[in-house]
Amino acid sequence: MINQITKDKITRLFEEYKAISKWKESALKEIALSEIPEMIYNSNAIENSTLTLKDTEDILIHNIIKKDHNIREVYEAKNLAEITKELLENNIDKLSVSLILSLHKTLLTHINNSYAWRFRRNDEWVRIWTHLWANPDFVSNLMNKLIKDYNNKKLKYFLDNIAYFHAEFETIHPFCDWNGRIWRVLINLQLMQLWYPPIIVQNKSKKLDYYPNFQRYQDKDKFDSFTELFALLLMESLNKRIAILTAKKIITLSQWCKKNNKNVSSYLNKAKRQTIPAFRIREKWSIAENFND
Repeated sequence: MINQITKDKITRLFEEYKAISKWKESALKEIALSEIPEMIYNSNAIENSTLTLKDTEDILIHNIIKKDHNIREVYEAKNLAEITKELLENNIDKLSVSLILSLHKTLLTHINNSYAWRFRRNDEWVRIWTHLWANPDFVSNLMNKLIKDYNNKKLKYFLDNIAYFHAEFETIHPFCDWNGRIWRVLINLQLMQLWYPPIIVQNKSKKLDYYPNFQRYQDKDKFDSFTELFALLLMESLNKRIAILTAKKIITLSQWCKKNNKNVSSYLNKAKRQTIPAFRIREKWSIAENFND
């Protein structure tokens, strides 16, 4: 689990974020909407989509579809963007089975209607290498219990509750396909229900700080590494919004290091650990120009 120092840091950042963002709902919405292509690109890339960030931006912003684009990947990007935008623009009070199934249906539009709007059932087993996910006969009951536990705040600290939900959702693997994209959407839904900003799970680091977390949960029944990952990503998201709403200018971290005669590698490590208020924009670490370390 994350220590109290990190919890206190998140609380301080959240309080600063709330104070700064008061009466700035429009600005916060624009920031979130601007992140959609990057969010969609990363989520799909984690599932091995071949679309680049630029491809994703072209499809979602300019409706440019190249001849060599896989049509399924195009719909995956468009459908996931539709879901994300809908959740950003609408207040949803409570997590429910019907909501999750509805999101899944939207994601599979024009892709595979036979799997849409339902959990695995009958003989629909899912295996990844040597691991079998939950028995389809019990998926529905398992999901109902998981959602009930989450809504009842089974775990006191909000990031632990989200992390446990995330790890257990993966273990159940309720759908025949598209599980990963749905549970990453749900992370942001859960955060936004608590008035926190959305996060972006990065594709580039999936083999170091994402996939191993699932294996740790399978082997040791521990989800604390997910709490740690979500804490870092949430601090980054909060720092980004605070900087955009307060700083005169945002520059890349490498530019800031050059300007202030600092070692780039050292400050990139600080950014990754969130010991400085840095954040990523289009995969580049950035920071407020007037940041004084």
